[in-house]
Amino acid sequence: MTDVETKELKSADIMRVLELLPHRYPFLMVDRIIDIDGDRSATGIKNVTANEPHFQGHFPSQPVMPGVLIIEGMAQTAGAICVLDREDMGTPSLVYFMTIDRCKFRKPVVPGDVVHYRVEKLKNRSNIWKFDAVATVDGVKVAEAEISAMLLADPSNG
Repeated sequence: MTDVETKELKSADIMRVLELLPHRYPFLMVDRIIDIDGDRSATGIKNVTANEPHFQGHFPSQPVMPGVLIIEGMAQTAGAICVLDREDMGTPSLVYFMTIDRCKFRKPVVPGDVVHYRVEKLKNRSNIWKFDAVATVDGVKVAEAEISAMLLADPSNG
């Protein structure tokens, strides 16, 4: 029998997510991040609640989470793990969303759903990352996209 190396994956609760990202309510789309494997992959979690402000107009009689906010949750998850992975370099960083490719929405997300944003790094060159991202609810794919972002030093901390 061979020894199998077990990798300990990291996680970030809401307080840690707030340290990693500049986003705040009502635009923070990630409540927790689990299964963090460096900047290679992670799963962000969003608990969708009926009292979120976008549901007042999208749509009052049948609330549906806007697709752009699902994509934003994917991007925030990817951005947070990039910042976390570079954290020991000493310079606080900001992540700027660059592209969305091959985006598809498969099923509506509604209040009461728990969205899992699974992001996996496709490539990284210098300060630019590209990720494959899939959003699921109860194991069913609700959205997918390839997203890229750029990591830059935070000018407010210089």
